[in-house]
This record gives sequence, C-alpha cells and structure tokens, in this order.
Amino acid sequence: MLAMGLAFDCLELAPGRATRPVDPGQPLGLDAAPDGELIVLQPGPHLIDGAGLLPVVRVLAGLGLALCTLPGVRAVCWGPAGTCMAPDYYQRIVAGWLAGGAFPALGLTMLNRTAGGVMESRGLAFLTGQELRFEPGPDVSAQHAGQIAVRLIHLLAEHGPVLAAQDLAGPVGELLHAAPEGAVLRVWM
Repeated sequence: MLAMGLAFDCLELAPGRATRPVDPGQPLGLDAAPDGELIVLQPGPHLIDGAGLLPVVRVLAGLGLALCTLPGVRAVCWGPAGTCMAPDYYQRIVAGWLAGGAFPALGLTMLNRTAGGVMESRGLAFLTGQELRFEPGPDVSAQHAGQIAVRLIHLLAEHGPVLAAQDLAGPVGELLHAAPEGAVLRVWM
C-alpha cells in the first residue's frame, strides 16, 4: 500500500494465511477482545528502521483509519501498546490527532497503574525510545495523575525523548521533575 509517498505492507490477506492474534491486547471501547482474523499493516522494508518516527506513525495511523471503515472490521490493534480498540474509538482518537489534536495516548500507547499508584506507559518507547514512569504526589487523585501522564505522553510523542534532567509543566501548571534513567523517563512531583 502506498500512502503519502511511503510504502506499507498489508499482510495476512487472502489468499495468504489468515491468523488470529494470540493476545489481542487491552480492549478499549470494547467489552472484550473480538474473535476474527487478523490483518497486519506495517511499514515496508525500507521504512522498518524508521517505523517509530512520528511522520511514519501518522501515515500508518491514517491508513488504519481508512481501513477501519471497511465492512466487518471489529477492532484495531496497535502492537507496540498492546491495545485492541473498537473501530469507532480508534477513528475518534486518531482523526482528532491527525487534525491537530492531542496524541492518542490511550490507544497508541497505554498506561498501567502499579499497586503503589505509579503510572507506567507501554508503547511510548516505540516512538521515543523511552517509557514513562510517573510518580504522582500523595495528594494527587488517580484521575488527575492520569491526566498528567496523558499530557506527558503527548509532549514526549510530539517532541521526542528527554535526554537530560529537566523540569516540565503539568496540565494546570504543576511542577514536574523529569530524569532519564536508561530506557525509562522517571517523572515525579
């Protein structure tokens, strides 16, 4: 498939072998992961090394947007984040992003909360080389911690990794401290 001058491979279509995902991922906008055959859309061989570059991801997400309007599509899975999204959910978040809105942090990445309340991303490293570990303060509600983490993911996806310790601003001006620790960006209040 050719889009915006970039070539993508569409695998598993008939008459090729159809596969089913072993683990379709965290369902978003779905009651459960749907049954069905899996079609894989990925950058062509000449783009593999740059698969996580934002321009390539934008075009790939846009192709997914077009494909998810086809009859019979039950879900869109985003491998790096381990998510499985309802087509209407995917359309809403990706169309908004491609129109200039916020990066779809809960879809093209995923957030998990540890027992200690720490928010950890999954799939952000595909774009930036770093996963996020956000440690909210003790007085921060779970909802507000999620909002801060989503904002951080948007900033990182749009501007790239943080390579040196620095301060960042949260969605309502909160002072956040960020420090890279290998493949993880640790952020705390």
